[in-house]
Amino acid sequence: MQTLLSLSVCLLAGLMLSRLAKLVKLPAVTAYLVAGILVGPYLLGALGLPGLGFISMEDVKSYGLIADVALGFIAFSIGNEFRLAQLKKTGRQATVIGIYQAVFTTLLVDAALIGLHFLIPDKLPLPSAIVLGAVASATAPAATLMVVRQYKAKGPLTDILLPIVALDDAVGLMLFAASFGVAKALLSGAVDVISVVLEPILEIVLSLVLGFVMGMLLTFFERFFHSRSKRLSISVSFVLLTVALSMLQFEIGGVHIAFSSLLVCMMLGTVFCNLCDFSEELMDRLDRWTAPLFILFFVLSGAELELGTFRDVVVVCIGLAYILFRSLGKYMGAGMSARWVKCEPQIVKFLGITLLPQAGVALGMAIKAEQLGPEGTIVTNIILFSVLVYELIGPFLTKEALLKAGEIQPEGATSARGKLHWPHH
Repeated sequence: MQTLLSLSVCLLAGLMLSRLAKLVKLPAVTAYLVAGILVGPYLLGALGLPGLGFISMEDVKSYGLIADVALGFIAFSIGNEFRLAQLKKTGRQATVIGIYQAVFTTLLVDAALIGLHFLIPDKLPLPSAIVLGAVASATAPAATLMVVRQYKAKGPLTDILLPIVALDDAVGLMLFAASFGVAKALLSGAVDVISVVLEPILEIVLSLVLGFVMGMLLTFFERFFHSRSKRLSISVSFVLLTVALSMLQFEIGGVHIAFSSLLVCMMLGTVFCNLCDFSEELMDRLDRWTAPLFILFFVLSGAELELGTFRDVVVVCIGLAYILFRSLGKYMGAGMSARWVKCEPQIVKFLGITLLPQAGVALGMAIKAEQLGPEGTIVTNIILFSVLVYELIGPFLTKEALLKAGEIQPEGATSARGKLHWPHH
């Protein structure tokens, strides 16, 4: 009863607040995150009424399965943007920009935070500064995709944005693994080549292989079903199966093998959309099916935001420095590389702004950083603070950038009610 009550309260809170957000022209994603804060442990949850709000962080984390499944569907949707016909046009540009802006952001944040380390060495240790630089490279695909969907954005900026956001996470994983290895070496005094070089490369390669195999299997099994509902059902089954398989972890001869569920599900979507001739229609139906799941995902993400980090002045100050330099890195890195590969003026000008949202992948990296001990806890607190800021303003900035680039029509978010009542329009 309590679980069902919590989920229904989450959905209703998100939906009601999205109405308010529409009045003040904010994206629905922002409303869902704010709804999460309202039902989270710091506000409604503080009343201690199980079911009406989340009474503790453990309570929120017990719904982690929803986040895993939702991220799987989000990655699957982004994988569907990698259609070969489209990649021939934007593939090279997206690859150059995706890699360059991620590396540039990491170097800029590293330089700024290492400088800050020399000013306050006891508050910001060197390993923490190095790891934070790598986390800065990651962008949140979920918030970006939701804004593009809500406003039905179309145009060159939208076309190049989703492949870049996808690539960004692959590059971010490698940068993080390398920086994490350096941080561990600084703390222990021993360099572990396997964890710095081999494990991240293996994670990316194996994730892509697993995604490719699952994509081939999905395309094969889809052939046996002809009704739309059964095709939708087999797609859902495969995304769930792929998310489950990507949770596997094992060790072979001292090498830790793991998968990135984001990369696995993206590859699943990419293979499926290129091999299956009715994939576009199916994705359209899947979007409608996953709508409540995505609302739940963002409300739960909002409930997980640590408002307690505001109490620590040092965390707030380091967090603000991190946000400033990460934003500069994304904006300048995307702008410079877009100019080099001769993108349209609106891409050069606005792409960097659309890359600001940061959430799931960055939080995953921050949780892994906790293995460093006290230095890792500093990383986690700063990332929790920055995610709180980025998730609340990032979707709004993405919407504004797409609007200024002329890729959102003023009547972009259409009303289903209007469509039903006026068939002659």
